[in-house]
Amino acid sequence: MAGGWSRDGAVNEQIEASVAEELERMRARRGPVGESLTECAECGEEIPEKRRLALPGVKLCIDCQQERDAGFKARPGINRRGSKDSQLK
Repeated sequence: MAGGWSRDGAVNEQIEASVAEELERMRARRGPVGESLTECAECGEEIPEKRRLALPGVKLCIDCQQERDAGFKARPGINRRGSKDSQLK
């Protein structure tokens, strides 16, 4: 499928690399693990017991978690091909 000066299978390797990078990024964003904290790791406020039971391993209060979630921006895909048509978006 690859054309020009690229070797056979180069496009598939690029696709697999993109998928592997995205999976690694998603793994890094996994939910909390371990034991829940009784106080927020950022502001020190008490984390309600219902929240700790609902989300085992929670480390932040609701307000701090909402601030962190608001700051998250989805990353656009990587243009590995570099073709002119794919860069016109």
